[in-house]
Amino acid sequence: MAEVTADTGDGAALSLDAPPSTEAYEAFKLEQRGIELIPETDRPMKPSGLFWMWAGAIWNVEFLVYGALIMSFGLSFNEAVIAILVGNLVYAFLGWASLPGPETGTTAFMVSRAPFGRNGNRAPSLFNWMTQVGFEIEGMVLVVLIVKAMFNHQGIGIDAGWKAIILVLAVGVQFILPFLGHATIIKALRYLSFVFIILFAIMAAVVLPNAHLASLKGAHVTWWVWTTALVLIVSAGGLGWTENAADYSRYLPKDTSKAKTFWAATLGGAIPSILLELLGAAAYLASPKAAVATGVPAAFGAASWFFWPFLIIALPQIFCINTIDMYSSGVTLQAIGIPVKRWGCVIIDTIICGAVAALVLYKGNFYTDLAGFLDYIVVWLGPWFGILMVDYLLRRGRYDVTSLAAKRGGVYWRNGGINWKAMFALFAGMFAAMMWIDAAFYFPAFTSYLSTKTFGADFSWLFGLVVGAAIYYVLSVSSVRKETLPISK
Repeated sequence: MAEVTADTGDGAALSLDAPPSTEAYEAFKLEQRGIELIPETDRPMKPSGLFWMWAGAIWNVEFLVYGALIMSFGLSFNEAVIAILVGNLVYAFLGWASLPGPETGTTAFMVSRAPFGRNGNRAPSLFNWMTQVGFEIEGMVLVVLIVKAMFNHQGIGIDAGWKAIILVLAVGVQFILPFLGHATIIKALRYLSFVFIILFAIMAAVVLPNAHLASLKGAHVTWWVWTTALVLIVSAGGLGWTENAADYSRYLPKDTSKAKTFWAATLGGAIPSILLELLGAAAYLASPKAAVATGVPAAFGAASWFFWPFLIIALPQIFCINTIDMYSSGVTLQAIGIPVKRWGCVIIDTIICGAVAALVLYKGNFYTDLAGFLDYIVVWLGPWFGILMVDYLLRRGRYDVTSLAAKRGGVYWRNGGINWKAMFALFAGMFAAMMWIDAAFYFPAFTSYLSTKTFGADFSWLFGLVVGAAIYYVLSVSSVRKETLPISK
């Protein structure tokens, strides 16, 4: 990236790696911007666009799978409903994490430099990149499984060679939207969301009569199993999207109402997530094995004609949700410090995603791996989010954007580019999360001390978030306020 020199106002010159850049915001044109600061004049997005972007991504077969997956833990339908409703309240976290985007005009892990420092921020950025790629792999594997289900429906078996061909084709298709960039993603998801809503309304009409609703109560599971299901919903939903939030809200003008930004992201994510997970849980009652595998019951009764329309539309849905992750993983690579343009980072991520997806398909146990992945990512994600939001509150939502983009120096440089207070809070929060996690059936298998003492309860996501946030607040309350920009008159 081109380097420019900026004056901070106190005579200190900063070397920037993400200067403001002017570029027309157009769909179906390659976006050259990555983590660059976006000038006010180049932010045409509206809160409604943010709402439909999240809705378009989450009206998705993956969320049907999540609803069916927690039913496979042995929950009754009523217990699953409570887990889904409670777990999706944390979409408020997505709304909250979207607020720094319009304020700064840059991405989530550029904003994350404020609490952690430029060099300290490399650690959570790396964790995020691994998380985004993990979700991308999940989507690629689901694409292959859905195509396999299509062939099986016709009585045609799929061998290892055909799986490889399908995966290569899927990777090629997946590459397109994240490569083109933000404007293309927003526009495509807005219009596709209407198609997806119609599809799932039809599916609800098809599935519910076959869901054996007379057996709603079922057998009750223990408290610890329910909390594990709750972790999955939280991780796959509101908390699991916080690290993407500012990447998409950054194209909103700085003077956009904070309330509108908050509710656009919160409701755009929560509404489809709740409805789809409830439908996935009902689909499990109709056909347990098929519902977990593809999100759709194998037997539609009189409406078996719906099998093909559903699976054909399910494919672009998965590509859409993977687009969100792949775009964010690209700009996260840049925030780590990889000297590659955003579209180049997308190419790197696409290759890695395809290679690891192949390993999962041929060597892994997808559903066990998926549940374990969702359980473990909250170990870093909860503390990071808690620290970021405490930092946002302490500095009253105001950032020195020049310092965020600086290679050296500036308000957030501190000790060699590392804020050790934030780093300590992050790793203390991660340790706390590990002390209340139950991952006995995943790899690596681990049951924590607090989980053992509470009969297998898993509150890793909440405990890590609270501990990380509290420690950061105690250590940083005075220093962060000194860094805060004064209110402009």
